[in-house]
Amino acid sequence: MAEPNPSEPDYRDPGEDGGRSRSDAGAAPIIAVIGGGGADEATLRTAEAVGREIARAGAMLVCGGLGGVMEAVCRGAAAGGGLTIGILPGTDPAAANPAVQVAIPTGLGHFRNFLVVRAAAGVVALPGAAGTLSEAAMARTLGKPLVVLAGSPSGTPAGSPLAAVPGARAADSPAAAVALALQCAGLPAPPGAAEPR
Repeated sequence: MAEPNPSEPDYRDPGEDGGRSRSDAGAAPIIAVIGGGGADEATLRTAEAVGREIARAGAMLVCGGLGGVMEAVCRGAAAGGGLTIGILPGTDPAAANPAVQVAIPTGLGHFRNFLVVRAAAGVVALPGAAGTLSEAAMARTLGKPLVVLAGSPSGTPAGSPLAAVPGARAADSPAAAVALALQCAGLPAPPGAAEPR
């Protein structure tokens, strides 16, 4: 039997459906969360709530695996019984935050940002810096749903540079962000989830 050839016109990358290639067989979808390595308390609380919502949805979390938003979202997901995956920029798995259950050291530096968004069915973005913006742009380039969430529950993402990424959608709560990311990826929202706006 011949090996699949990516240069053939009808070739389809088995992972093209972005984190849901096995969902029909019961595997959990993967949601990426991107955001700053340094963040204010309101953003960290929001990130932790996003992690809890990802776990509640029965999804797996993937992120950059370090501190700030990444650590808060992992903490929330782990506390909710979810699986947390950290794709690390360095080569030492011990560099992962304590709430990462699966640490994947890459040695790729910032280039690991591509792997974070590539692994996911959908991406939830919280406030961050240039690295977060690059992940958001990569997500849209790859055709991944991108949901922008304000750090503060009373804040608005409208002024965020993330909201200017073409195709980005806005959500006003952690529950709505996760439900919208799943819905836009063609996956079911968690039971009892609020209707995304």
